[in-house]
Amino acid sequence: MGDIIGDLNKKRGRVLGMEPAGKLQKVTAEAPLSEMFKYATDLRSMTQARGSFSMKFVRYEEVPAQIAQKVIEAANLEKEKEQ
Repeated sequence: MGDIIGDLNKKRGRVLGMEPAGKLQKVTAEAPLSEMFKYATDLRSMTQARGSFSMKFVRYEEVPAQIAQKVIEAANLEKEKEQ
């Protein structure tokens, strides 16, 4: 469980709670979609192929300034390549 929660925190995620689900543990969390690509592979690796997850859209949030700057720079580079 510690590895999973640590990984979610690393992905700018927020753990909202944990609850037992039979012999398993259910972790409820929110994380940006951009950080969740390849998460299935990461989760399987951390849980020896026993973990699974599901996602659903909850809301939009403002992107942190440092990440927004990287997105803007990448878009500007792409625009320059097109010209």
